[in-house]
Amino acid sequence: MTFPKAIEINEEGPREGFQIEKKHYPLADRAELVDALSETGLSKIQVASFVSPKAVPTMADASELFAAIKRKPGVAYTSLYLNIKGFERSRSLDTVDTEGRIHFYTTDRFALQNNNRPAEQMRDDQLAMIDLCVDYGVPLEGAYIMTAFGCNLTGEVPISAVTDLAVWTAEQCRARHMPIPAIVLADTVGWASPNEVKRRVNAVRDAVPEARIGLHLHDTRGLGIANVYAALEEGVDLFEGSVAGLGGCPFAGHGDAMAAGNVATEEIVFLAHELGIETGIDLDALIDAALLAEKIIGRNLGGRLMHGGSLKAYRSGHS
Repeated sequence: MTFPKAIEINEEGPREGFQIEKKHYPLADRAELVDALSETGLSKIQVASFVSPKAVPTMADASELFAAIKRKPGVAYTSLYLNIKGFERSRSLDTVDTEGRIHFYTTDRFALQNNNRPAEQMRDDQLAMIDLCVDYGVPLEGAYIMTAFGCNLTGEVPISAVTDLAVWTAEQCRARHMPIPAIVLADTVGWASPNEVKRRVNAVRDAVPEARIGLHLHDTRGLGIANVYAALEEGVDLFEGSVAGLGGCPFAGHGDAMAAGNVATEEIVFLAHELGIETGIDLDALIDAALLAEKIIGRNLGGRLMHGGSLKAYRSGHS
């Protein structure tokens, strides 16, 4: 077991959380949350999505939100996009830090549900995204493999479906003489378990040894932070979290119930600090941001540390 000395945690709450909500929250409130997150030491915050306003009306004012936030030096304010149109919208705004990203699915049914095209076509579409990044000088930073652990619509996902996409990405990048991006395994609908995290991380590492591996984990079935720990044991040093556990997947709930959201960013930070791993993040400031998120949303959110508090005050009071 060798934990990394430091890890990078990217914040996805403003996009993940508000995108899935049925209610459209005031722009000023969402900007306030982004501004609060900017003061925590986070280096990257995903603010909003550039997607169809008909499909995702809560992201219709994404451009205005980027204009409303108070940009802090040293913080990247990024967006999510899934096609060329979204990439062009992101790149056209000087308020957005556009990062190169490509996205894959391991199953046809989920790809059709989420992007209206089969998985292989979705994969081939990414060739244009890679070439756009080359043409515009945008570094390709992440290759996201969604449903990397399993799919509620299809069932078990073989490891080979994940490693094949990782290898395909590496081959395309090598052919263009460009660095291989981080391979981010996304537990989109909550199938991951600690043992499976280890198996798939190591399988991708064996398939593409030069690639950095990241994890985008959801807490759908209560194993989110256990999965983070398992990944840390394997030396993974890149994670995506969502303040207060905001977000989730609309296809992951049981019946009419909404599934839990992403692993709470503040809980990843707390775990890392308890293990002596550096994050560069002020945990108390992050907890304050989580409480602000809950206030804005107007209901109890899934994060637990935000309600229990860190151990800092208790330790200092009994030292």
